[in-house]
Formats: sequence, C-alpha cells, structure tokens
Amino acid sequence: MPRTTFSHCLVAFALAAGCAAPEPPPTDQAASTSAPIDWSLVDSAMGRTGASQPGDVHRYGMPRSDLRVTARGVAIRPPFALGSWLAMAAHGTGVVAMGDMVLTEDELGPVIRRLQEGGVEQTAIHHHITHESPRVLYVHVHAHGDPVTIARTVRDALALTGTPAPSPPAAAPVTLDLDSAAVSSALGHDGRANGGVYQVSVPRAEVIRSGGMDVPPSMGLGTAINFQPVGSGGAAITGDFVLLGSEVNPVIRALHANGIEVTSLHSHLLDEEPRLFFMHFWAVDDAITLARGLRAALDLTNSSPPTR
Repeated sequence: MPRTTFSHCLVAFALAAGCAAPEPPPTDQAASTSAPIDWSLVDSAMGRTGASQPGDVHRYGMPRSDLRVTARGVAIRPPFALGSWLAMAAHGTGVVAMGDMVLTEDELGPVIRRLQEGGVEQTAIHHHITHESPRVLYVHVHAHGDPVTIARTVRDALALTGTPAPSPPAAAPVTLDLDSAAVSSALGHDGRANGGVYQVSVPRAEVIRSGGMDVPPSMGLGTAINFQPVGSGGAAITGDFVLLGSEVNPVIRALHANGIEVTSLHSHLLDEEPRLFFMHFWAVDDAITLARGLRAALDLTNSSPPTR
C-alpha cells in the first residue's frame, strides 16, 4: 500500500502494533510525494479514532464484541479471531485502504452492496476457522481515493452489522493467563497482550508490492499468530501464515506434524508481487508445545529471522 515513505518493518498483528526496523530508501516516487492527510477528518468520518502504525499507516480496529462465537468448545475472544479492521496509507492525492470485515451470513449481502456503492471493492470472501457457531465470514476490502469518502462508506457498511460503537478502554485490562515469555522464547518472536489474547506478527523478509507500491506489513501482510489461553498452560491458536506458493505444502506438512490443523488456504489480494497465499490454522494444546510447532513452520518460510 502507499505511504509517504514505505518501510519494511516488524508489526505485531494485523489487528495490532509492532516495532519498527530501519527504513530503506523510498522505492515509489508517487508514494514519496503523497499529499498530507488530515487524519482527524478521517477519524470523524469513520466515527472512531485510528492508530498510527509502522509504515506511515493509519489503522482502525472494529472488534465484533457483539458476537458470541464458539469453535470446538472455545469461546472466541474478539482479538483472537473476530477483529474487523481497516488500514489506510497516503498515496498521491488520497489514500489506498485495505482491510478485513468480520460478518455473519445475513450481513454479507447488504454490506457488500453498500461497499460497492461507495467504491470500496472486495478482494476475497472466505472463512478463517471451522466448526464455529454461528458461522462467520471474512470479507477483505480495498479502495483507492479520498479517505473521508472511503471512511464514510465503511462506516455506513458497519451500520448494517451488529458491530458496536467504540467504547472507552476498560479500567482494568483482561488478564493474560499465559506464560508469554516462554511462548515468545519457543516461537522466536515477541508479541503483545490484547484483550486476553497474545498476538504475534512476523513479516515477510522480501518487499511485497501491489499496484506498483511497496506494501507495509501493517497493512495485513505479516504472518499473524494468536494464542488464547484455555487454562492449565494450554491455549487455542489461530491466525494465518503469509506464504509463497513454494512454501505452502512444506508448511502444511510441518503444521500437521506438530498437531496443528490447516483450516483455510486462499488469497487476500488481487495483484500482489510476489503472489501470496494466506493459510489459516487451529489447534488447542499446551501453549509451549504449539509455539514450537509454529516455529518449525515459520523456519520453512522467508520470514524475518527470529528475535529470540
């Protein structure tokens, strides 16, 4: 996606934040001459406040805390697998926007119609997890143009869903019942606690381009790994690996060898270079054991090297 100076940097999930790495020189002249954006106007149009992310990205989180979804006996927390989001980065006289909307089956048609009316396109529609109740669908969106118009369109689409309005931060954060230091050590990458979920994002090592522009990992191109504690040192895990075609089946074999099920395989973008595939996964087991299994799969990809 576009930005004033796109960098290849670490982020902590795609519904999330991370840590910045040294920036290379800009590779896209159009991106380097983008007009400044008054994000306060965009926030007003969205009806919620966005957060600055690495890569000059402005990102909105729209968690589906209204939904009560269970999968294989696990009550899904919004940060675990129910987090709608929209990210924008300046380009030319406007922005490029990219995101993912979590929808019920009944919401799908009306939301897509409203998005299309406002010029916000869809790049993928699919599931991420299996055996969930009620069924949940994920719609990936893309737009290029005036950020206020895009924000209003997305806000109108959200109004057709049960997505709650933003609420003030809780007085006390949800306790993370997980040895996150041990998980990070086994996985090789640090993460952050968010709403009782431990979230880790691992970017690709190569630069990803779409529409002739570098796409920062904070626009949704980092491998996302989420741990939701289930008690006694155990955790449910989900997320998605960002893979080249040549990595897909080696990673499937590595995950299966470590008791981790692949639940979905698909694309999220339409014109990215190199071509990417997004592989979603699920397991419930000892958290450290699962972290080691995920590490075995990560080691088969061209991802940023372990930090631990």
